[in-house]
Amino acid sequence: MLKKVLLFGLGGAAALVVGILIGHFGIQTDGPDAVPDWVAELSKDVDESLIEKFIAEVDNIQIQENLRELTKVPHMATTEGDEKTVQFMLTRWQDPKSGLDKAWREEYKVYLSFPDQSRPNKVTVVNASDAVLYTAREKEKPYLPDQEDQAVVQPYAAYGPPGNPKGKLVYANQGKTSDYEHLNKTVDLRGTIAIVRYGGAGRAAKAINAAPFGVVGVLVYTDPGDINDGKMFDTNETYPNSWYLPPSGVERGSFNTDFGDLLTPYLAAKEDTYRIPKEDITGIPPIPIQPIGFEDASALICELGGEASPTDWRGAFNCPYNMGGPGFQPASQFNNSDVLLDVYNQEELRNSSNVMGVIRGSVEPDRYVIYGNHRDSWVHGAIDPSSGTSVMLEISRVLGKMVKEGKWRPRRSIIFGSWGAEEFGLIGSAEYTEEYYSKLIQRTVAYINVDISVFANATLRASGSPSAQSVIFTATKQVKIPGSDTTSVYDNWIRYFNRTSDTYGDIPNVGYLTGAGSDYAAFMHFLGITSMDIAYTYDRSKTKARIYPAYHTAYDTFDYSSKYIDPGFTSHQTVGRTAGNVLLRLADSLLLPFNCSDYAESLEGYLKVAITNFRDELTTHSISMEPLNQAVTKFRTAANNLNSVIHGLDLSKVTPLEVRKINDQLMLLDRAFLDPLAFPNKYAFRHVIWASKSSGLATFPGLADAFERAQKTGLKEDWSQAHRHLSILTQAIAGAASTIDEVI
Repeated sequence: MLKKVLLFGLGGAAALVVGILIGHFGIQTDGPDAVPDWVAELSKDVDESLIEKFIAEVDNIQIQENLRELTKVPHMATTEGDEKTVQFMLTRWQDPKSGLDKAWREEYKVYLSFPDQSRPNKVTVVNASDAVLYTAREKEKPYLPDQEDQAVVQPYAAYGPPGNPKGKLVYANQGKTSDYEHLNKTVDLRGTIAIVRYGGAGRAAKAINAAPFGVVGVLVYTDPGDINDGKMFDTNETYPNSWYLPPSGVERGSFNTDFGDLLTPYLAAKEDTYRIPKEDITGIPPIPIQPIGFEDASALICELGGEASPTDWRGAFNCPYNMGGPGFQPASQFNNSDVLLDVYNQEELRNSSNVMGVIRGSVEPDRYVIYGNHRDSWVHGAIDPSSGTSVMLEISRVLGKMVKEGKWRPRRSIIFGSWGAEEFGLIGSAEYTEEYYSKLIQRTVAYINVDISVFANATLRASGSPSAQSVIFTATKQVKIPGSDTTSVYDNWIRYFNRTSDTYGDIPNVGYLTGAGSDYAAFMHFLGITSMDIAYTYDRSKTKARIYPAYHTAYDTFDYSSKYIDPGFTSHQTVGRTAGNVLLRLADSLLLPFNCSDYAESLEGYLKVAITNFRDELTTHSISMEPLNQAVTKFRTAANNLNSVIHGLDLSKVTPLEVRKINDQLMLLDRAFLDPLAFPNKYAFRHVIWASKSSGLATFPGLADAFERAQKTGLKEDWSQAHRHLSILTQAIAGAASTIDEVI
């Protein structure tokens, strides 16, 4: 017989559900109208005192020791050092006093690219008799024993093909298509080697763009004007004397366009998974490419002949950055010489591990808040990624201790993911989303990514889905900046990155996740899970560095981090307190702390840019933007209505089914913008609002790219594609509006 339950207005279907649960599980009550303790849990909201306790418990010294342990040896994906970090993560997450409910490893067999240890890649200048006149460094200059470790991998371009191209050298700026087009006006590029600097175009694109012009090989380097504020001398200007990149420093990287395992698109890379032929892989360099340090780059670029390059092509070297004749100046020691690339990269299938951990939810265990960061690095990886891993371990330690001591258990389940092989193209996280696609897309509330937790120690930086803005703001208002008892992270943040909101006035600027820069990509773009990325960063008024200077080099070590990035590890601690605060609110709040009206404001901002830049010319081709305008208006109305419902709720009387209904609307909002057919040429990009784009306009990506192509070609079929993307966008926004409208 069903027992009668009267709790906070429970009635009808909600009472029936609770009654069935009591009857099914045989739970006893103290009397006919009594309420068991487990039912009371259904109405509990986030405990602010618990969050304060969490903030106080996050320890910078623990984070420092985590980082020290994680960076003892290089730990490139699938190497012996990587396995040591796997075991370290498992030991911590299985600790009986501060571990998680469960921790395990998951294996994937993935396609990776490595240099040949027996035949190092070489870059030389050779004369007509093939005598070597100059040889670039094979490894970076050692300043500390860290750089002398035998496990330090030679700088190379992962997925760059092997080969031995030889040709006259040309300078091609950043390797954009427009750069090669400009160069090709005056220089015959057929059979040449191009040297380009990082920035402007993706790593792989620098070679992909070069091949159609007849370029046979590419060198890539980091210009000190782009990352060092012009500093070039290791005697007094660069590391080990400051945070700047030394002359021999080389940025390694994955030179592929798509993310995930390249042989198993849309399938998890298990042992027996179907793999496409290697020759069918797209988005990787078609010609050999090799990264070098700027000391070698300057030795080559400053000897080039030909015309001086455009002013905006020039970096910090004290020379005109000639474009090449092709080749070197007649007066150069390298006159009539070629550059020879000997690249011996090889591909392998290797087992790569994700390390997973979970704290089970007490009320909604089938709703997941996922917190993740990759574990693998190119060398020691103190900042990328171990700054994030050390913070994640401290968050999990504090929460695990609360669970083990019986002081707390989250409402929803928390999943921690330590992803493998991220540096090769976000592989671990992508394979995880492919393997558990159905479960994750149905049950995941949000994904929090903290990869590089600390670039520098000036201010917070955050990007994410607009609906997550409010929970980030709430958390940052509660956490204080390092060294202050009065200034919040929020107040400090708004000094560095801010914007004017039509709704709120001046607020910190939360960026959008429009590309695939880290492990949020598969969650946001492929699964449509509300995601965010959180870090501490530098004061951009004091440096022009595009990223921290030791990025992906042998100098990204514990010494570098502790001396120049975050002495005392207090910014790491601040990120841990902030990201953990967000995690707790997502896991424990009765109603999910998302705001769909903030999403409406972002759509309205994108719409304004689109109308300003596209409407007149679209109209001349009989394409109206009015349906898009109406869709955004519909979304705004639905968002405001749902917010009114939420704000009007009496949480002491709301039923569990009402909560579940609203939470599902909020949780699934980003999923409503998915269209698997919108971007057939963009692997795994299905979110029509935040997909990557080539257009520089801050507006809807598919529409912007299609419009700019049609404008450039003038072809009828391209204007038809612009119309198509306008319709895709319009219907996605209108469809999303219907999901947050009153359920029928």
